[in-house]
Amino acid sequence: MSQKALIVGSGIAGIAASIRLAVQGYQVEVFEANPYPGGKLSEITLKGYRFDAGPSLFTLPEQVEELFRLAGKDPKDHFDYEKLEIACHYFWEDGKQVKAWADINRFAEEVETKLGEPAKNVREALRSSAFIYEHLAPLFMHRSLHQFGTWTNPQALKSYLKMGKLGIFSTMNQANERQFQNPKLVQLFNRYATYNGSDPYQTPATLNIIPHLEFNIGAYFPKKGMHDITISLYRLAQDLGVEFHFMAKVEEILVEKGRAVGVKVDGKTHQANIIVNNMDMVNAYKSILRKQKQPKKLLEQPKSSSALIFYWGVKREFKELGLHNILFSEDYQTEFEHIFKKGSIYEDPTVYINITSTHKSDDAPKGCMNWFTMINVPNNQGQDWDSLIQEARKNIISKVNRVLNTDLESLIEVEEILEPRTIESKTSSANGALYGNSSNNRFAAFLRHANYSSDIKNLYFCGGSVHPGGGIPLSLLSAKIMVGFVKN
Repeated sequence: MSQKALIVGSGIAGIAASIRLAVQGYQVEVFEANPYPGGKLSEITLKGYRFDAGPSLFTLPEQVEELFRLAGKDPKDHFDYEKLEIACHYFWEDGKQVKAWADINRFAEEVETKLGEPAKNVREALRSSAFIYEHLAPLFMHRSLHQFGTWTNPQALKSYLKMGKLGIFSTMNQANERQFQNPKLVQLFNRYATYNGSDPYQTPATLNIIPHLEFNIGAYFPKKGMHDITISLYRLAQDLGVEFHFMAKVEEILVEKGRAVGVKVDGKTHQANIIVNNMDMVNAYKSILRKQKQPKKLLEQPKSSSALIFYWGVKREFKELGLHNILFSEDYQTEFEHIFKKGSIYEDPTVYINITSTHKSDDAPKGCMNWFTMINVPNNQGQDWDSLIQEARKNIISKVNRVLNTDLESLIEVEEILEPRTIESKTSSANGALYGNSSNNRFAAFLRHANYSSDIKNLYFCGGSVHPGGGIPLSLLSAKIMVGFVKN
Protein backbone atom coordinates (compact mmCIF):
# COMPACT_ATOMS: atom_id res chain seq x y z
CA MET A 1 0.00 0.00 0.00
CA SER A 2 1.38 3.42 -0.95
CA GLN A 3 1.93 5.99 1.74
CA LYS A 4 -0.22 9.10 1.86
CA ALA A 5 0.80 12.76 1.95
CA LEU A 6 -1.47 15.74 2.58
CA ILE A 7 -0.42 19.24 1.53
CA VAL A 8 -1.90 22.42 2.99
CA GLY A 9 -2.00 25.04 0.24
CA SER A 10 -1.53 24.94 -3.53
CA GLY A 11 0.97 27.74 -3.92
CA ILE A 12 3.68 27.02 -6.46
CA ALA A 13 5.78 25.27 -3.80
CA GLY A 14 2.82 23.14 -2.71
CA ILE A 15 2.20 22.05 -6.30
CA ALA A 16 5.91 21.29 -6.78
CA ALA A 17 5.94 19.29 -3.54
CA SER A 18 2.91 17.31 -4.70
CA ILE A 19 4.69 16.42 -7.95
CA ARG A 20 7.88 15.32 -6.21
CA LEU A 21 6.01 13.23 -3.64
CA ALA A 22 3.82 11.62 -6.30
CA VAL A 23 6.94 10.67 -8.27
CA GLN A 24 8.25 9.02 -5.09
CA GLY A 25 5.11 6.91 -4.93
CA TYR A 26 3.02 8.84 -2.44
CA GLN A 27 -0.72 9.15 -2.74
CA VAL A 28 -1.05 12.94 -2.55
CA GLU A 29 -3.96 15.21 -1.73
CA VAL A 30 -3.80 19.01 -1.69
CA PHE A 31 -6.20 21.19 0.28
CA GLU A 32 -6.62 24.78 -0.93
CA ALA A 33 -8.79 27.48 0.65
CA ASN A 34 -9.20 29.36 -2.65
CA PRO A 35 -11.18 28.14 -5.67
CA TYR A 36 -8.01 28.09 -7.79
CA PRO A 37 -4.39 26.84 -7.55
CA GLY A 38 -1.21 28.90 -7.51
CA GLY A 39 -1.55 31.23 -4.53
CA LYS A 40 0.06 34.53 -5.56
CA LEU A 41 0.89 33.06 -8.99
CA SER A 42 -2.65 33.38 -10.34
CA GLU A 43 -4.38 35.59 -12.91
CA ILE A 44 -7.11 38.22 -13.23
CA THR A 45 -9.36 38.88 -16.24
CA LEU A 46 -11.24 42.16 -16.68
CA LYS A 47 -13.34 43.00 -19.75
CA GLY A 48 -10.94 41.75 -22.40
CA TYR A 49 -7.76 42.27 -20.37
CA ARG A 50 -5.75 39.48 -18.72
CA PHE A 51 -3.26 40.14 -15.93
CA ASP A 52 -0.79 37.88 -14.14
CA ALA A 53 -1.85 38.64 -10.58
CA GLY A 54 1.42 38.14 -8.76
CA PRO A 55 5.09 37.41 -9.54
CA SER A 56 6.02 38.85 -12.91
CA LEU A 57 9.71 37.99 -13.34
CA PHE A 58 10.73 34.49 -14.44
CA THR A 59 14.27 33.26 -13.81
CA LEU A 60 15.86 29.81 -13.46
CA PRO A 61 13.33 28.07 -15.75
CA GLU A 62 15.24 24.83 -15.22
CA GLN A 63 13.53 24.56 -11.83
CA VAL A 64 10.20 24.18 -13.64
CA GLU A 65 11.60 21.91 -16.34
CA GLU A 66 13.11 19.58 -13.75
CA LEU A 67 9.64 18.72 -12.44
CA PHE A 68 8.51 17.52 -15.87
CA ARG A 69 11.67 15.49 -16.32
CA LEU A 70 11.17 13.87 -12.91
CA ALA A 71 7.78 12.70 -14.20
CA GLY A 72 9.34 11.32 -17.36
CA LYS A 73 7.96 14.05 -19.62
CA ASP A 74 9.60 16.45 -22.07
CA PRO A 75 9.10 19.99 -20.69
CA LYS A 76 8.85 21.43 -24.19
CA ASP A 77 5.65 19.47 -24.78
CA HIS A 78 3.96 21.17 -21.82
CA PHE A 79 5.59 24.50 -21.03
CA ASP A 80 7.11 27.02 -23.41
CA TYR A 81 9.03 30.22 -22.69
CA GLU A 82 11.39 32.68 -24.31
CA LYS A 83 14.49 34.53 -23.17
CA LEU A 84 14.06 38.29 -22.95
CA GLU A 85 16.27 40.47 -25.13
CA ILE A 86 15.71 43.35 -22.70
CA ALA A 87 15.35 42.52 -19.01
CA CYS A 88 13.92 45.91 -18.04
CA HIS A 89 13.37 49.50 -19.23
CA TYR A 90 14.46 52.14 -16.69
CA PHE A 91 13.21 55.74 -16.58
CA TRP A 92 14.20 58.78 -14.50
CA GLU A 93 12.38 62.09 -14.24
CA ASP A 94 15.22 64.05 -15.84
CA GLY A 95 14.57 62.19 -19.09
CA LYS A 96 17.35 59.61 -18.74
CA GLN A 97 16.43 56.13 -19.97
CA VAL A 98 18.36 52.87 -19.88
CA LYS A 99 17.53 49.53 -21.44
CA ALA A 100 18.90 46.58 -19.49
CA TRP A 101 19.92 44.42 -22.43
CA ALA A 102 20.35 40.71 -21.79
CA ASP A 103 23.66 40.93 -23.65
CA ILE A 104 25.96 42.09 -20.85
CA ASN A 105 28.36 43.94 -23.13
CA ARG A 106 25.49 45.75 -24.81
CA PHE A 107 24.05 46.66 -21.39
CA ALA A 108 27.44 47.91 -20.20
CA GLU A 109 27.81 50.04 -23.33
CA GLU A 110 24.26 51.39 -22.91
CA VAL A 111 25.06 52.45 -19.36
CA GLU A 112 28.27 54.15 -20.46
CA THR A 113 26.49 55.97 -23.27
CA LYS A 114 23.39 57.02 -21.32
CA LEU A 115 24.78 57.54 -17.81
CA GLY A 116 28.51 58.06 -18.34
CA GLU A 117 29.33 55.08 -16.12
CA PRO A 118 32.43 53.19 -17.36
CA ALA A 119 31.29 49.95 -19.00
CA LYS A 120 33.97 48.04 -17.11
CA ASN A 121 32.22 48.84 -13.81
CA VAL A 122 29.07 47.07 -14.98
CA ARG A 123 31.00 44.04 -16.18
CA GLU A 124 32.89 43.91 -12.89
CA ALA A 125 29.68 44.15 -10.86
CA LEU A 126 28.13 41.25 -12.75
CA ARG A 127 31.32 39.20 -12.34
CA SER A 128 31.10 39.89 -8.62
CA SER A 129 27.44 38.82 -8.63
CA ALA A 130 28.42 35.57 -10.35
CA PHE A 131 31.15 35.04 -7.73
CA ILE A 132 28.63 35.42 -4.89
CA TYR A 133 26.26 33.00 -6.65
CA GLU A 134 29.01 30.44 -7.19
CA HIS A 135 29.88 30.38 -3.50
CA LEU A 136 26.51 30.90 -1.83
CA ALA A 137 23.90 29.30 -4.09
CA PRO A 138 25.02 25.72 -3.29
CA LEU A 139 24.65 26.53 0.42
CA PHE A 140 21.67 28.85 0.66
CA MET A 141 19.54 27.85 -2.31
CA HIS A 142 20.06 24.13 -2.74
CA ARG A 143 20.64 22.83 0.78
CA SER A 144 19.09 23.15 4.20
CA LEU A 145 20.83 25.57 6.55
CA HIS A 146 19.42 23.54 9.42
CA GLN A 147 21.62 20.49 8.88
CA PHE A 148 25.15 20.21 10.25
CA GLY A 149 26.39 18.64 7.02
CA THR A 150 25.61 21.82 5.09
CA TRP A 151 28.22 23.70 7.09
CA THR A 152 30.94 21.05 6.90
CA ASN A 153 30.78 20.02 3.24
CA PRO A 154 33.73 20.99 0.98
CA GLN A 155 31.74 23.75 -0.77
CA ALA A 156 30.99 25.43 2.56
CA LEU A 157 34.58 25.20 3.74
CA LYS A 158 35.72 26.76 0.46
CA SER A 159 33.23 29.62 0.86
CA TYR A 160 34.36 30.45 4.40
CA LEU A 161 37.67 31.64 2.97
CA LYS A 162 35.82 34.09 0.69
CA MET A 163 33.52 35.71 3.27
CA GLY A 164 35.02 39.15 2.82
CA LYS A 165 34.12 39.10 -0.88
CA LEU A 166 30.59 37.78 -0.42
CA GLY A 167 29.07 40.96 0.96
CA ILE A 168 28.39 39.70 4.47
CA PHE A 169 29.83 42.74 6.20
CA SER A 170 28.34 45.66 4.22
CA THR A 171 24.94 46.72 3.00
CA MET A 172 23.85 46.41 -0.60
CA ASN A 173 23.91 50.18 -0.98
CA GLN A 174 27.41 50.49 0.48
CA ALA A 175 28.72 47.86 -1.92
CA ASN A 176 27.03 49.48 -4.91
CA GLU A 177 28.30 52.95 -4.01
CA ARG A 178 31.83 51.54 -3.99
CA GLN A 179 31.24 49.82 -7.33
CA PHE A 180 29.59 52.63 -9.33
CA GLN A 181 30.20 56.34 -9.90
CA ASN A 182 26.73 57.35 -11.08
CA PRO A 183 23.98 57.47 -8.41
CA LYS A 184 21.44 56.33 -10.99
CA LEU A 185 23.31 53.07 -11.51
CA VAL A 186 23.63 52.62 -7.75
CA GLN A 187 19.86 53.00 -7.60
CA LEU A 188 19.36 50.53 -10.44
CA PHE A 189 21.40 47.85 -8.69
CA ASN A 190 19.91 48.70 -5.27
CA ARG A 191 16.52 47.81 -6.75
CA TYR A 192 17.33 44.12 -6.50
CA ALA A 193 16.72 44.26 -2.75
CA THR A 194 13.03 44.56 -3.54
CA TYR A 195 13.09 41.12 -5.16
CA ASN A 196 12.69 39.66 -1.67
CA GLY A 197 11.01 42.62 -0.03
CA SER A 198 14.10 44.15 1.57
CA ASP A 199 15.68 47.57 2.04
CA PRO A 200 18.98 48.08 0.13
CA TYR A 201 20.14 50.46 2.86
CA GLN A 202 19.82 47.70 5.49
CA THR A 203 20.05 44.35 3.73
CA PRO A 204 23.52 42.76 3.34
CA ALA A 205 25.37 43.01 0.03
CA THR A 206 25.06 39.25 -0.35
CA LEU A 207 21.78 40.08 -2.09
CA ASN A 208 23.90 41.34 -4.98
CA ILE A 209 23.64 37.69 -5.95
CA ILE A 210 20.32 38.53 -7.63
CA PRO A 211 21.58 40.41 -10.74
CA HIS A 212 23.44 37.23 -11.69
CA LEU A 213 20.11 35.47 -12.18
CA GLU A 214 18.72 38.24 -14.38
CA PHE A 215 21.79 39.06 -16.47
CA ASN A 216 24.35 36.23 -16.43
CA ILE A 217 21.73 33.47 -16.52
CA GLY A 218 18.80 35.35 -18.03
CA ALA A 219 15.27 36.65 -17.57
CA TYR A 220 12.48 34.81 -19.35
CA PHE A 221 8.78 35.02 -20.15
CA PRO A 222 6.38 32.06 -20.40
CA LYS A 223 4.71 32.38 -23.79
CA LYS A 224 1.26 31.90 -22.23
CA GLY A 225 1.99 34.25 -19.34
CA MET A 226 3.32 33.72 -15.81
CA HIS A 227 0.11 31.97 -14.80
CA ASP A 228 1.08 29.16 -17.18
CA ILE A 229 3.76 28.13 -14.67
CA THR A 230 0.94 27.34 -12.25
CA ILE A 231 -1.37 25.74 -14.82
CA SER A 232 1.29 23.55 -16.46
CA LEU A 233 2.52 22.22 -13.11
CA TYR A 234 -1.03 21.80 -11.80
CA ARG A 235 -1.86 19.66 -14.83
CA LEU A 236 1.33 17.67 -14.38
CA ALA A 237 0.39 17.00 -10.76
CA GLN A 238 -3.06 15.85 -11.83
CA ASP A 239 -1.51 13.55 -14.46
CA LEU A 240 0.50 11.98 -11.65
CA GLY A 241 -2.66 11.29 -9.67
CA VAL A 242 -2.52 14.19 -7.22
CA GLU A 243 -6.00 15.07 -5.97
CA PHE A 244 -6.78 18.75 -5.38
CA HIS A 245 -9.55 19.98 -3.08
CA PHE A 246 -10.53 23.63 -3.60
CA MET A 247 -12.56 25.82 -1.26
CA ALA A 248 -11.24 23.41 1.36
CA LYS A 249 -9.75 25.46 4.18
CA VAL A 250 -7.70 23.41 6.62
CA GLU A 251 -8.82 24.12 10.17
CA GLU A 252 -6.06 22.26 11.98
CA ILE A 253 -3.03 20.06 11.47
CA LEU A 254 -3.64 17.10 13.74
CA VAL A 255 -0.80 15.98 16.00
CA GLU A 256 -0.73 12.90 18.22
CA LYS A 257 2.17 12.01 20.50
CA GLY A 258 4.50 14.44 18.76
CA ARG A 259 3.64 13.19 15.27
CA ALA A 260 1.57 14.86 12.51
CA VAL A 261 -1.17 12.42 11.56
CA GLY A 262 -3.67 14.37 9.49
CA VAL A 263 -5.67 17.53 8.90
CA LYS A 264 -9.17 18.67 9.76
CA VAL A 265 -11.26 20.23 6.98
CA ASP A 266 -14.91 21.23 7.47
CA GLY A 267 -14.93 19.24 10.67
CA LYS A 268 -13.80 16.08 8.88
CA THR A 269 -10.52 14.34 9.63
CA HIS A 270 -8.16 13.27 6.83
CA GLN A 271 -5.27 11.04 7.90
CA ALA A 272 -1.88 10.60 6.28
CA ASN A 273 1.70 9.49 6.85
CA ILE A 274 3.13 12.96 6.29
CA ILE A 275 1.78 16.52 6.31
CA VAL A 276 3.29 19.36 4.27
CA ASN A 277 2.49 22.95 5.14
CA ASN A 278 2.65 25.37 2.20
CA MET A 279 0.69 28.05 4.05
CA ASP A 280 2.57 31.14 5.25
CA MET A 281 4.55 29.92 8.25
CA VAL A 282 3.50 32.72 10.62
CA ASN A 283 -0.22 32.42 9.93
CA ALA A 284 0.02 28.63 10.03
CA TYR A 285 1.33 28.70 13.60
CA LYS A 286 -1.33 31.23 14.55
CA SER A 287 -4.15 29.13 13.12
CA ILE A 288 -3.77 25.52 12.05
CA LEU A 289 -0.82 24.88 14.42
CA ARG A 290 -2.07 27.10 17.24
CA LYS A 291 -2.18 24.16 19.70
CA GLN A 292 1.48 23.31 19.08
CA LYS A 293 4.72 24.76 20.44
CA GLN A 294 5.31 28.16 18.87
CA PRO A 295 8.69 29.25 17.41
CA LYS A 296 8.37 32.67 19.05
CA LYS A 297 11.63 34.16 17.79
CA LEU A 298 10.74 33.35 14.19
CA LEU A 299 7.19 34.58 14.56
CA GLU A 300 8.36 37.89 16.00
CA GLN A 301 10.86 38.66 13.22
CA PRO A 302 10.17 41.84 11.18
CA LYS A 303 8.22 41.10 8.02
CA SER A 304 9.13 41.98 4.44
CA SER A 305 7.51 44.75 2.47
CA SER A 306 4.19 44.31 0.73
CA ALA A 307 2.81 45.70 -2.52
CA LEU A 308 0.10 47.96 -3.84
CA ILE A 309 -0.92 46.86 -7.33
CA PHE A 310 -3.27 48.57 -9.76
CA TYR A 311 -4.38 46.33 -12.63
CA TRP A 312 -5.19 48.89 -15.31
CA GLY A 313 -6.60 48.33 -18.76
CA VAL A 314 -5.04 51.21 -20.72
CA LYS A 315 -6.62 52.13 -24.06
CA ARG A 316 -3.41 53.17 -25.77
CA GLU A 317 -0.06 51.62 -26.65
CA PHE A 318 3.20 53.16 -25.43
CA LYS A 319 6.02 52.12 -27.75
CA GLU A 320 8.70 53.14 -25.22
CA LEU A 321 7.46 50.55 -22.71
CA GLY A 322 8.38 46.87 -22.68
CA LEU A 323 7.51 43.88 -20.55
CA HIS A 324 9.26 45.20 -17.41
CA ASN A 325 9.48 48.94 -16.74
CA ILE A 326 10.72 51.00 -13.78
CA LEU A 327 10.03 54.70 -13.17
CA PHE A 328 12.45 55.57 -10.38
CA SER A 329 11.84 57.78 -7.35
CA GLU A 330 13.97 60.90 -7.11
CA ASP A 331 14.89 60.01 -3.50
CA TYR A 332 15.26 56.24 -3.13
CA GLN A 333 16.53 56.27 0.45
CA THR A 334 13.60 58.35 1.69
CA GLU A 335 11.22 56.00 -0.12
CA PHE A 336 12.61 53.02 1.82
CA GLU A 337 12.56 54.94 5.08
CA HIS A 338 8.84 55.44 4.58
CA ILE A 339 8.31 51.73 3.87
CA PHE A 340 10.40 50.20 6.66
CA LYS A 341 10.65 52.88 9.34
CA LYS A 342 7.51 54.98 9.01
CA GLY A 343 5.15 52.26 7.80
CA SER A 344 3.86 54.61 5.13
CA ILE A 345 4.08 55.37 1.39
CA TYR A 346 6.43 58.03 0.07
CA GLU A 347 4.85 60.74 -2.09
CA ASP A 348 7.26 59.95 -4.94
CA PRO A 349 7.28 56.15 -5.13
CA THR A 350 9.24 54.04 -7.59
CA VAL A 351 6.68 52.64 -10.04
CA TYR A 352 6.99 49.21 -11.65
CA ILE A 353 4.84 48.53 -14.71
CA ASN A 354 4.58 45.00 -16.10
CA ILE A 355 2.89 44.78 -19.51
CA THR A 356 2.51 41.21 -20.76
CA SER A 357 0.59 42.35 -23.85
CA THR A 358 3.96 43.47 -25.26
CA HIS A 359 4.80 39.76 -25.61
CA LYS A 360 1.35 38.15 -25.54
CA SER A 361 -0.92 40.32 -27.66
CA ASP A 362 -4.19 38.70 -26.64
CA ASP A 363 -3.74 39.92 -23.05
CA ALA A 364 -5.28 43.25 -24.11
CA PRO A 365 -7.65 44.47 -26.83
CA LYS A 366 -6.04 45.73 -30.01
CA GLY A 367 -4.33 49.09 -29.52
CA CYS A 368 -4.46 48.71 -25.74
CA MET A 369 -2.14 47.53 -22.95
CA ASN A 370 -2.59 45.62 -19.68
CA TRP A 371 -0.68 47.52 -17.00
CA PHE A 372 0.23 45.67 -13.83
CA THR A 373 1.29 48.79 -11.95
CA MET A 374 2.99 48.19 -8.60
CA ILE A 375 4.76 50.11 -5.87
CA ASN A 376 6.50 48.69 -2.81
CA VAL A 377 4.63 49.49 0.39
CA PRO A 378 4.91 48.49 4.06
CA ASN A 379 3.16 45.39 5.32
CA ASN A 380 -0.13 45.82 7.09
CA GLN A 381 0.26 47.24 10.58
CA GLY A 382 -3.22 48.73 10.83
CA GLN A 383 -2.60 51.81 8.68
CA ASP A 384 -5.45 53.77 7.11
CA TRP A 385 -5.07 51.93 3.83
CA ASP A 386 -8.07 53.51 2.13
CA SER A 387 -6.48 56.95 2.45
CA LEU A 388 -2.98 55.69 1.61
CA ILE A 389 -4.23 53.93 -1.53
CA GLN A 390 -6.15 56.97 -2.73
CA GLU A 391 -3.13 59.23 -2.27
CA ALA A 392 -0.72 56.69 -3.82
CA ARG A 393 -2.94 56.27 -6.88
CA LYS A 394 -2.87 60.03 -7.46
CA ASN A 395 0.93 60.15 -7.04
CA ILE A 396 1.51 57.18 -9.35
CA ILE A 397 -0.61 58.68 -12.12
CA SER A 398 1.11 62.03 -11.70
CA LYS A 399 4.53 60.39 -11.99
CA VAL A 400 3.56 58.40 -15.07
CA ASN A 401 2.21 61.57 -16.67
CA ARG A 402 5.48 63.42 -16.03
CA VAL A 403 7.77 60.65 -17.24
CA LEU A 404 5.75 59.52 -20.26
CA ASN A 405 4.18 62.91 -21.08
CA THR A 406 0.63 61.59 -21.11
CA ASP A 407 -2.76 61.86 -19.40
CA LEU A 408 -3.05 58.40 -17.88
CA GLU A 409 -6.32 58.88 -16.00
CA SER A 410 -8.21 59.40 -19.26
CA LEU A 411 -6.78 56.16 -20.66
CA ILE A 412 -7.72 53.81 -17.81
CA GLU A 413 -10.87 51.89 -18.74
CA VAL A 414 -10.75 49.01 -16.22
CA GLU A 415 -9.20 48.80 -12.77
CA GLU A 416 -8.73 46.32 -9.97
CA ILE A 417 -6.60 46.81 -6.85
CA LEU A 418 -4.55 44.40 -4.74
CA GLU A 419 -3.12 45.74 -1.48
CA PRO A 420 -1.68 44.40 1.81
CA ARG A 421 -5.05 43.59 3.37
CA THR A 422 -6.33 41.67 0.36
CA ILE A 423 -2.94 40.00 -0.18
CA GLU A 424 -3.27 38.57 3.32
CA SER A 425 -6.91 37.54 2.93
CA LYS A 426 -6.32 35.89 -0.47
CA THR A 427 -2.95 34.23 0.20
CA SER A 428 -2.75 33.94 4.02
CA SER A 429 0.49 35.95 3.94
CA ALA A 430 1.06 37.34 7.44
CA ASN A 431 0.46 41.11 7.45
CA GLY A 432 0.30 40.96 3.65
CA ALA A 433 4.09 40.65 3.55
CA LEU A 434 5.10 39.21 0.18
CA TYR A 435 8.20 37.31 1.29
CA GLY A 436 7.63 36.33 4.92
CA ASN A 437 10.29 37.59 7.32
CA SER A 438 12.43 40.44 6.03
CA SER A 439 16.08 40.13 5.01
CA ASN A 440 17.15 43.44 6.50
CA ASN A 441 20.04 42.04 8.51
CA ARG A 442 23.01 39.80 7.79
CA PHE A 443 21.52 36.91 9.76
CA ALA A 444 18.17 36.87 7.95
CA ALA A 445 18.99 33.74 5.96
CA PHE A 446 19.44 31.87 9.22
CA LEU A 447 16.17 33.21 10.64
CA ARG A 448 13.84 31.36 8.31
CA HIS A 449 11.92 28.33 9.38
CA ALA A 450 13.43 24.98 8.39
CA ASN A 451 11.78 22.78 5.77
CA TYR A 452 10.78 20.36 8.51
CA SER A 453 9.54 20.62 12.08
CA SER A 454 12.10 19.90 14.77
CA ASP A 455 9.26 19.33 17.27
CA ILE A 456 6.67 17.39 15.28
CA LYS A 457 7.62 14.29 13.33
CA ASN A 458 6.33 13.93 9.77
CA LEU A 459 5.52 17.65 9.49
CA TYR A 460 7.26 19.52 6.69
CA PHE A 461 7.29 23.08 5.35
CA CYS A 462 7.71 24.63 1.90
CA GLY A 463 6.99 27.98 0.27
CA GLY A 464 8.26 31.53 0.27
CA SER A 465 7.96 32.07 4.03
CA VAL A 466 10.46 29.31 4.89
CA HIS A 467 13.96 28.38 3.74
CA PRO A 468 15.40 29.35 1.29
CA GLY A 469 13.04 32.32 0.69
CA GLY A 470 10.43 34.00 -1.49
CA GLY A 471 10.02 34.24 -5.24
CA ILE A 472 9.33 31.51 -7.78
CA PRO A 473 12.80 29.88 -8.00
CA LEU A 474 13.33 29.76 -4.23
CA SER A 475 9.80 28.51 -3.59
CA LEU A 476 10.38 25.67 -6.06
CA LEU A 477 13.70 24.92 -4.39
CA SER A 478 12.02 24.89 -0.98
CA ALA A 479 9.87 21.99 -2.19
CA LYS A 480 12.93 20.18 -3.47
CA ILE A 481 14.84 20.62 -0.20
CA MET A 482 11.78 19.65 1.82
CA VAL A 483 11.14 16.41 -0.08
CA GLY A 484 14.78 15.48 0.53
CA PHE A 485 13.90 15.10 4.21
CA VAL A 486 10.91 12.85 3.60
CA LYS A 487 11.67 9.19 4.15
CA ASN A 488 9.50 6.53 2.55
